[in-house]
Amino acid sequence: MALMKQQSITTLPPSPDEERRSRMIKYSIAMGIRMVCIVLMLFVQGWWLLLCAIGAIALPYFAVVVANVQGGGARATVVRPGAIQVHRLPDKDESGT
Repeated sequence: MALMKQQSITTLPPSPDEERRSRMIKYSIAMGIRMVCIVLMLFVQGWWLLLCAIGAIALPYFAVVVANVQGGGARATVVRPGAIQVHRLPDKDESGT
């Protein structure tokens, strides 16, 4: 008889609400930095102006990419309790009886 592997709560993936909240926080931080770049463009000159302009233009793309990346690395598969498992009885020829 095969024993069912015990599922640890730490191997479960985050809930959709937690994952969405995490992505929204990452996106909001990146957009906040972009707003700082836009405001700084009014006050800086020279290379700093170019740096702020590049930040204001490129950050939206990177914010979307970072927010949509599935994080967490390699996770174990979730064992669902009560899953149907197929067990086959050995043939009479194989059992030796």
